[in-house]
Amino acid sequence: MFYTAGANTLNDYFDYKIDKINRPDRAISSGLVLRRHALIFSLFAFILGTLFALQLNKNSQLVSIGISLPLIIGYNAKLKYFPLIGNIVVALILSLSFIYAGFIFDNIKPLIIPAVLAFGLTLIREIVKDMADVIGDKSVGLKTFPIIYGENKTIVLCTVLSSLLGIGSFVPFITGYYNIFYGILLILTVEIPLAVVVILLLNKPNIATAKRSTKLLKFCTLGGLFSIYIGTI
Repeated sequence: MFYTAGANTLNDYFDYKIDKINRPDRAISSGLVLRRHALIFSLFAFILGTLFALQLNKNSQLVSIGISLPLIIGYNAKLKYFPLIGNIVVALILSLSFIYAGFIFDNIKPLIIPAVLAFGLTLIREIVKDMADVIGDKSVGLKTFPIIYGENKTIVLCTVLSSLLGIGSFVPFITGYYNIFYGILLILTVEIPLAVVVILLLNKPNIATAKRSTKLLKFCTLGGLFSIYIGTI
C-alpha cells in the first residue's frame, strides 16, 4: 500500500510536464500540490513501506525491497523513456504484488496464475495508454512504442498480445485447474472485452478510442482476478 502510494506520487512528480497536457486535472499538474511536497510524501511512503516489509520473511523482503522498490524508482527516473521496457516494468511491478502476497503466507503456487494474468493485461493496458498519451509524451521527448513505431504497429502488437493472453488464460480451465465458473466469467469479463478493445482500435485508431480502451482494460484486470477467485471455490 505504501509502495503504491509512493510510486503513484513519484510518477506524478516526474510526469508533471506531461500531465499538464494529458491530465491537467491531476494534483501536481493543476498546481494543487507542490512538486517538492509530492516528492517528500513519496519518500515518506517508501520509508514506511520498507519498515513494514522488514517485519516479514526474507522472500517477501526480497520481492518488495530488493526488486519492486528499485524497479519503481528506476522506472520513474529512467526506464519509462525506453519503448516497451517501461511498459514491461510497470506490468512486472503489478504482478510482483501477487508473488509478494504468496511469500507472506508461504504459499506462492495459487498466486502464480493471477500474477501472469495481471502482467499480461497490464502490459496491454500500458501500451494502449501510451497511444492515448502520445501528444503529451511527444512534447517532452518520450520514446514510447507508439511514438517510435507508429499507430499501426502498436495496434498489431496489442492484437497479438491480446490473442496470446486470451488463449493462455483459458489453459487453467481446459486443464481443470479452475472450475467451469472461471471459464464463464473469463469469457464475459476478459475475453469479450479484449476482443472489443482490439475491434475498437482496428476500426477507430485514435486517442479517444485509446482512452476508452484503457478504461475497459482496467475492467478486464478486475474481472480476470474475480474469475480466478470464483474458479477456486
